[in-house]
Amino acid sequence: MMKIHFVGAGPGDKELITLKGYKLLSEADVVIYAGSLVNPELLDYCKEGCEIHNSAYMDLGEIVDVMKKGVKENKSVVRLQTGDFSIYGSIREQVEELAKEDIGYDCTPGVSSFLGASSALGVEYTVPEISQSVIITRMEGRTPVPEKESIESFAKHQTSMVIFLSVQEIEKVVSRLIEGGYTEETPIAVVYKATWKEEKIVKGNLKNIAAKVKEEGINKTALIMVGEFLGKEYNYSKLYDKEFKHEYRK
Repeated sequence: MMKIHFVGAGPGDKELITLKGYKLLSEADVVIYAGSLVNPELLDYCKEGCEIHNSAYMDLGEIVDVMKKGVKENKSVVRLQTGDFSIYGSIREQVEELAKEDIGYDCTPGVSSFLGASSALGVEYTVPEISQSVIITRMEGRTPVPEKESIESFAKHQTSMVIFLSVQEIEKVVSRLIEGGYTEETPIAVVYKATWKEEKIVKGNLKNIAAKVKEEGINKTALIMVGEFLGKEYNYSKLYDKEFKHEYRK
């Protein structure tokens, strides 16, 4: 029995799909891709005659119907998801429907946009003695967020934070970050379409970032990154310390 292949498309740059993901995509008979969230250049990897569907114009039932039909016809079906499907990928509801039909699936991870964004800035989220944790979250919108996972509650930790799907309300995000404990001078960056050709990077602090983002006309498809990991303060890692390496080799 054929199974559905969920493939993470990566953050945008067509070369940032994994080798396994590329192979599955290039061999697929049917591809269902996540609309404008996926770089259309990735579809250049599809073979001639591949049946391609844009899920932006499909509901869950229609997506599953295409999958069922492909499996029934013994075709290789790829569901091409944005970034990595484990973060706001919405594959759970698809998987649940496939289970009802006794259709199997596998998952090939992709490079998440939060990793693409840090690479675009040339920063690391985990800086020795500054931050050793990363919070990935979003502000509530059409999809609610548990009260205990509010922006304010996470801000109390003062660690590295990446906020998805919220740039359209940047003023509200800033207000809640400050309410939670960050100072107005806390460094923050907004990365629009990380690794795409259209990529934009806006840097500032909590006091001025909202105005800068508005000036650039960014209101979607962007990540908000906040925390002292973006600042100038830095403590050297012991990883390359001579004594540390000597002890490690013992």
